[in-house]
Amino acid sequence: MIINSPQALKRYQQAADKSMIILKRLFDATVEGVTPRQIDQLADSECQKMGVIPCFKGVGPKNNRYRFATCISVNDTVVHGIPEAKVLKKGDLVKVDFGINDDGWFTDHCFCKSIGQASPADQQLMAVARKAIIAGAKQAVVGKKIGDIGQQIQSIVEGAGFSVVKEFVGHGIGHDMHDFPQIPAYGVKGTGIKLQEGMVLCVEAQVLASKNDQIYVEDNGWTVKSADGSKSAMFEYMVVVGKKEAMFLTDTRDWPLF
Repeated sequence: MIINSPQALKRYQQAADKSMIILKRLFDATVEGVTPRQIDQLADSECQKMGVIPCFKGVGPKNNRYRFATCISVNDTVVHGIPEAKVLKKGDLVKVDFGINDDGWFTDHCFCKSIGQASPADQQLMAVARKAIIAGAKQAVVGKKIGDIGQQIQSIVEGAGFSVVKEFVGHGIGHDMHDFPQIPAYGVKGTGIKLQEGMVLCVEAQVLASKNDQIYVEDNGWTVKSADGSKSAMFEYMVVVGKKEAMFLTDTRDWPLF
């Protein structure tokens, strides 16, 4: 989607603000002793209170529609984790991915946090992932290209000895959850589609705590795991391409990591 008027930007910011309110409540509820299923149920109830629709529900193939409001991925679950009834415990690394449909305006964003004090290794993984994805998102400026976003993310992640998952990508968003263009978390500077003012992008990456970037999908058709059992971190930000700098529609950059 390309936002081409102040009115459209204001309306999209309203949707993003609603989504942020719900996501913050999910963040606060992601603590020791609760289950991902309970967090997902909270997302459902908060959406009902706000009068919005959780936009993950119903996506996917006809024979395996996604049934939940959130994707909650713990430890070596990389992305698309089905919210389970397994209690979260200290040391778990949790990624909560969530979005809404607010009368045709879609959002999609993700936070990552440790349950309790994070280990030094997990702190580094989360800090590097967040730094890399923020740096990538800041490339959402007129004249830059898709490859500039991916190159920023990949160089920071791999420079720290970690790896990015290449099978899943960021994306445009607007009146559909997944819109043009695709935004890989890897790439070559100065390559790809040129960014236009007003483009709305979801910049994300799944970062693995090893140099082995191999993954696999469990039999449920959704849950993605790291092949070697390494933990992963994921953040996702919605940004609008600006003339001089990116505008963060969903700004969770200062949220704590544990």
